[in-house]
Amino acid sequence: MMRFIVEDRVFDKLDDLCFGVVVARGINNLKKIDGIKEMLDQSISAIIAEMGEAKIKEHSRIIPYRHAFVQLGFNPNKFAPSVEALISRILKGGQLPGINNIVDLANAVSLKYVLPIGAHDLDLAIEDLAVRFSADGDSFIPFGATAAESPEPGELVYASGSAVKTRRWIWRQSEQGKITEKSSNIFFPIDGFSGENGDAVMLARDELAERLEHFFKCTVKVGFVDRHNRSMPLV
Repeated sequence: MMRFIVEDRVFDKLDDLCFGVVVARGINNLKKIDGIKEMLDQSISAIIAEMGEAKIKEHSRIIPYRHAFVQLGFNPNKFAPSVEALISRILKGGQLPGINNIVDLANAVSLKYVLPIGAHDLDLAIEDLAVRFSADGDSFIPFGATAAESPEPGELVYASGSAVKTRRWIWRQSEQGKITEKSSNIFFPIDGFSGENGDAVMLARDELAERLEHFFKCTVKVGFVDRHNRSMPLV
């Protein structure tokens, strides 16, 4: 039985870390769904209106992730948290290209709540999905690449076995497990901090689950992982 596991040592570094979890099975991601594009367009318009001329790195909902990056030894000016990078891209260009239903839906909810939301193809996971510190033998294939690279030992990552799914926690996702039109069974982690935005994590989790059921008529399971509950089954 596949599980989502957060290594104990992760909470030694970030004791307030929490994860809203959505697992969706039986998705048909082939045909474009207009309602998802409308959601994404609405989220883009709302975030542009909210941010205005503000500096994204100084936004109250971004600061906790930047502080966590510093605690983890990552320079957030060089390696921006994924939700910051997503919003920065919109503020520079005003739009996001449609990728596929699932990615567009995850981005719409991510922007609405200003939270990082990942999406990983469960059928391409070889072992439990874990948030842990990298070790010798781990490998990571960047988006658009074919050659693997080795994360620095001790780097916080999402991984399945030795296959690293995201580097520098929520900075960049791998080719291994990315969502395509053929993806059917998908794991969505929503990363946050219980004392900062834990309520938003739960709201985003529940909205994402409801939207998945509505648009795809798929089977959906939700969960929550933190220092008090460090793992959950994904089936």
